[in-house]
Amino acid sequence: MAPTLLAEATISEGLEALDGWEREGDRIKRELIFDDFLSAIAFINRVAPLAEAADHHPELFNVYNRVELVLTTHDAGGLTAKDFDLAAAIDRVVQPS
Repeated sequence: MAPTLLAEATISEGLEALDGWEREGDRIKRELIFDDFLSAIAFINRVAPLAEAADHHPELFNVYNRVELVLTTHDAGGLTAKDFDLAAAIDRVVQPS
């Protein structure tokens, strides 16, 4: 059974509680800039076990020192609690430049 889509008010509240995430249609995203490529990859390596433990995998894009993360629950067709839970976990492992 697919997770339940969140109501608009819940999505707005969820975004307010997160650091730097923006809504883009049926997904949320965040872009981070690190000092260098190795720092960006180290961050991705901190995110990977969180995503695996949550059984919820973000889209990850990396170009040199920039990492973009995108979250949506594909099997639900939009945003669910899984997206906001993983975004909050990711926020806890960000080590800003």
